[in-house]
Amino acid sequence: MLSDRIEGKWIDVFCETFSRCGVKPGDTAAILSETQSRPLNVHLAELALLGLGARLFHIVLPTPRNPHPVPVRSTGASVAIGGLAPVVSALGQAGLVVDCTLEGLMHAPETPAILQAGARILYVSNEHPEALERMRPDDKLEARVRAATKMLRGSRRMSVTSAAGTDLDVDMTGASTVGIWGWTEKPGTLAHWPGGIVVSFPTDGTVNGTLVLDRGDVNLTFKRYLDAPIRLRLERDYITEIEGTGADAEMMRAYLAAWGDREAYAVSHVGFGMNLNARYEALAMYDQRDFNGTELRAVAGNFLFSTGANEFAGRYTAGHFDIPVMHTTITLDNTVVVQDGVLQDVFG
Repeated sequence: MLSDRIEGKWIDVFCETFSRCGVKPGDTAAILSETQSRPLNVHLAELALLGLGARLFHIVLPTPRNPHPVPVRSTGASVAIGGLAPVVSALGQAGLVVDCTLEGLMHAPETPAILQAGARILYVSNEHPEALERMRPDDKLEARVRAATKMLRGSRRMSVTSAAGTDLDVDMTGASTVGIWGWTEKPGTLAHWPGGIVVSFPTDGTVNGTLVLDRGDVNLTFKRYLDAPIRLRLERDYITEIEGTGADAEMMRAYLAAWGDREAYAVSHVGFGMNLNARYEALAMYDQRDFNGTELRAVAGNFLFSTGANEFAGRYTAGHFDIPVMHTTITLDNTVVVQDGVLQDVFG
């Protein structure tokens, strides 16, 4: 079995990212991993933190059994901690938590307590470090994401259209918006690396219309480019119809039905990618085990549509799809932010 060696250039880029997170000599840091985590990234995180003079400790948890009827991928909600209070307490006392779990703590139930204790969390996405190296920190990206986050938070309506037939309407009133540029230095906050994404979690009953997933769009749960169109009808947040023929539509119908949970059909978040260094073709360049899909989520100009849990609408489920949709036009109130899949220069 092929294994990668430690490369000095990868230590350097981990150091660069952790420095952006404010790590200084003598600071405390925790590396959280599980038994199925990518050892290379855990090792790189350790060497980088030591190189910056941090005082670090490891928490390694057994990867838990999957209790669901289908494989679970791309949830952003690691279950590795399993509510263990000593783990939550220890992580809360770390200045920086480097999250190397498979799925990440973005939507994990323990995350609010860790953040409320004053820690900051950086999820190092379960990617091959070559991808992390290409998606290194970028000041211009931070500025764009901050501006887009502000725009989304001030918007009343998002509309998404496409030549393929998409016509989706999102009432943005009360939506919670998060922008991620790839690092965080502020206590009580979370980011993931790679970054370059802005997403909103709409309130209950606010997403309606038609979303057409066309050939070449990406289902990141299945880690594949679509071969045939799928037409989704959404009513008050829920997918009510899945029209299409071929493997992509059949797998989507089967996977959603397998959960036996209506909430799996609901909208989790909507947003768009903003990272000009993220490559659409990246999925074709890596083995599936070396690819977690964060780069595809960040591709500039994609409409990032997600199903599943949305805590801001009171919905919880383990079923989840992240689907970057290409070639759409996204309008916030009267401002076009993406035109036919191209991110517009409207963010200052």
